[in-house]
Amino acid sequence: MTIREASAKWQGTLKEGSGRLRLGSGVFEGAYSFPSRFENGPGTNPEELIAAAHAGCFSMALSAILGREGHVPDSIHTVAKVHLGATAAGPTITRIELETEAGVAGLAAEDFERLAQSAKATCLVSRALAGVASITLKASLIDD
Repeated sequence: MTIREASAKWQGTLKEGSGRLRLGSGVFEGAYSFPSRFENGPGTNPEELIAAAHAGCFSMALSAILGREGHVPDSIHTVAKVHLGATAAGPTITRIELETEAGVAGLAAEDFERLAQSAKATCLVSRALAGVASITLKASLIDD
């Protein structure tokens, strides 16, 4: 089975410290800090990387499902919004909103919605994030 990795290095206290996140492939390395995670400071954060992973995984899952149904998408564009909130357990990902647009010739909107919901349910990142209280999807067909 495939193994993917990433690393994080942190120095200092929670609020004054800083760190670097690095993907194992080396295609991304970036700074993160308390302000970039819990405020609007510069840098990235784990939740942003989760959003990127979810958007990418969902788009690929949707492409696969469309292909199995005989539809080849011209394009799929997905945005994932990861909401970080406070709960009794502490900071928590409280919900994820997926918004996707796809150009798929000859596909009815209700069929697209059904296939998109299937992709949301079966995408491996969605399944990995099953502990998130709410993952919603807004799916739209577009004319390319």
